Amino acid sequence: MSEPLADSALDQLFRAARTYNGYLDRLVSEDQLRAIWDLMKYGPTSANSLPARIVWCVSDAAKQKLAALAMPANAEKILKAPVTAIIAMDHEFYEHLPELFPHTDARSWFVGNAALAQTTAFRNASLQGAYFIMAARALGLDTGPMSGFDNAGVDAAFFADTPNVKSNFIATLGYGDPASIFERSPRPDFGRFNRIA
Repeated sequence: MSEPLADSALDQLFRAARTYNGYLDRLVSEDQLRAIWDLMKYGPTSANSLPARIVWCVSDAAKQKLAALAMPANAEKILKAPVTAIIAMDHEFYEHLPELFPHTDARSWFVGNAALAQTTAFRNASLQGAYFIMAARALGLDTGPMSGFDNAGVDAAFFADTPNVKSNFIATLGYGDPASIFERSPRPDFGRFNRIA
């Protein structure tokens, strides 16, 4: 049976974790990127659909290409971060369901129903994006998830060979520089936005 995590782990994952705007001058290795994936892939998705597709922008060329498609403030963050991940979604994820969800013919639920496939891809790739953030934090890294970029331009620049894959959001990744963050914004108590029915 699972036990609650120690307060130190909860702090690292949630209470003390922050969204970073800048990073320390420390490299992030390919092994660390693979370790993030090897954790996040276990997060639940509908019918184990796993629609997220990630491009890890590590090279200067990739960062420059992505930064050129972002608003100026975000472009600066991309160029200075050790890594920026493009979290995208495969609208034809269902082609992999015979392998990923062999219990039933789940592929047939989506073939010919583009609206359902797109909604499912967006919801579950967004979930996987959250798992990405938590996996990075669990491994001692920090992230800076953001919008503020040209989705169509990113799709053309990074997914031209897979037109069924569309960008969702991007996130810088590294060892966060405490000097780059603002005072934490408010987090309301349970009663403000919740009700028990």
